[in-house]
Amino acid sequence: MSTTLTGIAASAGIAIAKAFRYEEPDLTVEKKSGVNVEQEIADFDAALATSKDELKVIKEKTRQDMGDDHAEIFEAHLLVLSDPELVDAIRTKIKDEDVNASFALKEISDQFISMFESMDNEYMKERAADIRDVSKRVLAHILGQDIVSLAEINEEVVIVGEDLTPSDTAQLNKEFVLGFATNIGGRTSHSAIMARSLEIPAVVGTKTVTHDTAKDVMVIVDGLDGKVIIDPTDAELSEYRQKADDFEAQKREWAKLVNEPTVSTDGHKVELAANIGTPNDLEGVKNNGAEAVGLYRTEFLYMGRDELPTEEEQFTAYKKVVADMDGKPVVIRTLDIGGDKELPYLDLPEEMNPFLGFRAIRLCLEMDDMFRVQLRALLRASAFGNLKIMFPMIATLTEFREAKAILEEEKQKLVKDGVDVSDKIEVGIMVEIPSTAVMAKQFAKEVDFFSIGTNDLIQYTFAADRMNERVSYLYQPYSPAILNLVKIIIDASHAEGKWTGMCGEMAGDSIAIPLLLGLGLDEFSMSATSVLPARSQISKLSQSEAAEVAEKALTLQTAEEVQELVESTFMK
Repeated sequence: MSTTLTGIAASAGIAIAKAFRYEEPDLTVEKKSGVNVEQEIADFDAALATSKDELKVIKEKTRQDMGDDHAEIFEAHLLVLSDPELVDAIRTKIKDEDVNASFALKEISDQFISMFESMDNEYMKERAADIRDVSKRVLAHILGQDIVSLAEINEEVVIVGEDLTPSDTAQLNKEFVLGFATNIGGRTSHSAIMARSLEIPAVVGTKTVTHDTAKDVMVIVDGLDGKVIIDPTDAELSEYRQKADDFEAQKREWAKLVNEPTVSTDGHKVELAANIGTPNDLEGVKNNGAEAVGLYRTEFLYMGRDELPTEEEQFTAYKKVVADMDGKPVVIRTLDIGGDKELPYLDLPEEMNPFLGFRAIRLCLEMDDMFRVQLRALLRASAFGNLKIMFPMIATLTEFREAKAILEEEKQKLVKDGVDVSDKIEVGIMVEIPSTAVMAKQFAKEVDFFSIGTNDLIQYTFAADRMNERVSYLYQPYSPAILNLVKIIIDASHAEGKWTGMCGEMAGDSIAIPLLLGLGLDEFSMSATSVLPARSQISKLSQSEAAEVAEKALTLQTAEEVQELVESTFMK
């Protein structure tokens, strides 16, 4: 009898093969005192050097197989192993406490992992995964344990494991590894992102797949619906083979839409854009036919380093994105840092409620020397394409006016110095605070556009931390409360002849898309790989029918009722 587990659909597709149980070596550590300190430090340094050499090889293989963007993950790993805060702390612990290297490494790396995991930001949580990944590698070398090489798999399998690290995922050979399923992980984990790039079906967060799966048993990984079927029946095998064929046929149909506009059946056109974090993400933007960059998160330029990026460094990064998009719109968000996203070199104090604290535009307006450097870099880049500048976390008109005034001051200085600056830069705000949504009429008279950041707007509207499992049920994108706020924002912008986009997760959600189309959203910005499925979905929808459904959804009582309405109308 088969067993079906439910997890998170991390990478689309169906994989059917026998299970390869990926089990990590025994890295149990015991504390030993009174050791030969010099020998322990030498052992640690040797393991560190071996690990760096291995990571350089993996980085080069990743660069060749998957491109520079993914190879950067291993550059980050190499930086972790060169980070004096981490490495010196381990050596100091060995020396000061007279303990063995493996114990010191485990203790210190666990402290760093715990620190990053406690942050309420998905990006920073992933830094914990990086440290866990590299510290395991070093620890295995100290303990003399072999690290299983997934690159040596030479028959068709589905990998089943507790988790896959980025270095595990980078070794996967698509010819033999047809899919993977893990106990833990989320859609934004590195392994999930790399699985999508490799187009390997994956389901993560099943909690028990390693416990429920015996070696060599047949497994189906359904990366479309987030299911894992262990020891499937003949009927299930037949059903999922057909589902795999259907999905491949659907992908071929989506690929035909790469260079097509996004138009509903009744001729209503919208723009599909992609969210990016670095210039290297542009390849995915183009390959998936995005019509714009709807959100460029500039904070990644500031993270993982010891000092602020210079104006020239920023200009180079912004110019590349703006120029490479060949005149297509590029919305660049100014620095959204502070609170949960820390920059150690700024030495900001800890806060009781970082999400509600000194962050984003609040921080930039107070630290305006830093802000002005970024604005100058953006203004200079504007001469090379179609740049739009967006301020995050705007709560009041006063904040927007202050930010725009600083932008204008820097623009005038550059023009006076003879620097080319576009005279067509649109300046907008990210709407992620309920007060701003409610005041959208007033904002719409002064901004050039809105971009709705649903991830924060939803959690602030429900006063619930979306990362807190105990209140995660309150993350309700389909709630009539959220839909009514979205309508207020869109209507306000249209009344002033402005446009509204959305750059939160909701923009690529198949249930939300008909509602947003019906409410009149002008631009949908999402992960690049979601663009073609979204274009396909919208091309089959009538905007006028979607508008009727959205109008009805606004009057319903619960998110569940809204979802049922959409499914019964468009997904029969």
